[in-house]
Order: sequence, then C-alpha cells, then structure tokens
Amino acid sequence: MKQNTPTPHNGAKYGEIAKTVIMAGDPLRAKFMAENFLQDPVQFNDVRGMLGYTGTTRDGKRVSVMGHGMGCPSIGIYTYELYHFYDVETIIRVGSAGSINYDLKVGSLVIAMGACTDSNYANQYELPGTFAPIADFSLVRGAVEACERLGIGYRVGNVLTSDHFYHENAHNDRWTNMGVLAVEMEAAALYMNAARAGKKALAICTISDHLLTGEATSAEERQTTFTNMMEVAFSL
Repeated sequence: MKQNTPTPHNGAKYGEIAKTVIMAGDPLRAKFMAENFLQDPVQFNDVRGMLGYTGTTRDGKRVSVMGHGMGCPSIGIYTYELYHFYDVETIIRVGSAGSINYDLKVGSLVIAMGACTDSNYANQYELPGTFAPIADFSLVRGAVEACERLGIGYRVGNVLTSDHFYHENAHNDRWTNMGVLAVEMEAAALYMNAARAGKKALAICTISDHLLTGEATSAEERQTTFTNMMEVAFSL
C-alpha cells in the first residue's frame, strides 16, 4: 500500500482510483460524468469539494472521474498526486477553451496536441532551455478516430495554457499568427507532470466562446456540446 495516501487534497485510499482518470475543472462536471457515463459510481473524494468517483463504463472498463480546479497550480497538485501516489497511468482533461482562430467555431472540439504557455510551471525542472509540453500520441490518435466515428467536428493543434483569465491587455494576434487554436488554463501543467512521471495525458477542449469575434455558447448549447468531448474521452 502506498504510504502517501490519503493526501492532504485527496481522501481516496490506494486502489480506489482507476488507472485512467477523466478530469474537469468544475467538480460538478465530474459528478455529471459519474452520473451519466459510469455504472455504479462510488465517490472516493470530497476534500475541498473536489469531487471524485470510480465506476465502470458501458463496455466494462474501470474509470475514475475527478475535478482539478482552475489553473496550472491546481491541476498540477491533483495530477501529480494521481500519477505519483495513486499509480494512475492516464489522465484526460475535458474542459472549455476560447478560440483565437477565425476558422475554429464555437462548439467545436480541440484535441490539444501541444500546449504553449505563459506560465512559469516548467521552472521547477531547471531545464537548460524551453520545454515543449505535448500530449500522448496514442491518445491523440484515439481521440481523432473517436471524433470521426461519432461525427464530431474537431481540430488538432496547439493551445495556449495561460495563467490569466482576466488580463490587463486585450488579446493580440501574436499567438494566432503562430497557429495557436485556443486559450485554456491547465493543459501545459498536465502534460509536464505526465512527462516527468512517464505517464500519459491528453486535453480535449470544447470551444465555449470566441475571443476574436465575441461569439459565445448559450447555457443550453454548453450542455449539449460539452457532452461530445466526454463521449470522446470515455471512448479512449
């Protein structure tokens, strides 16, 4: 048995969390996934309100779902513990993102092959250069195949993981000019933790708003289109 569990942030005992964890920033979205995608889900965590559940999928695969909070520091803590203390092998983030590409419409899915960032999260590794956080290729390929099988629109490419939700300066076109598709707040830290642990990770995001055009999803559209990325994640 692992001696580090439960942790200060996760009340689960070792063995209560599956090898694959699907995570969302909002813990209530984790609860939604448990109730709609898992059979016989059992709650393993409610510490700090960060809900987590383990159950089985429709095809009998044991999977856990859990919230990860907002930003690199929050997802960094939860995924580090999952990888290192609970022996989780694969973490898939499902979340929202803002488009900074004119051709990427609201409601579309972004499969984040890479994650640029303005965060200093990588400084802890004291690398002699700039690290490029990337997803696991087998998960990227599986997500693409799932989207095509399910008829869900998608784009594969770079996202920007930003530490800023409210920024002093309005968005400029510098990241857009480099082909970055969308802005979110967690993928880079997830990918770095996975790389350091030798584990797998992927972020799949639904475009909830367009930072260049001002287009945004309604509450009803979010309920419908956000389910698409969950269908993809649970198929991996």
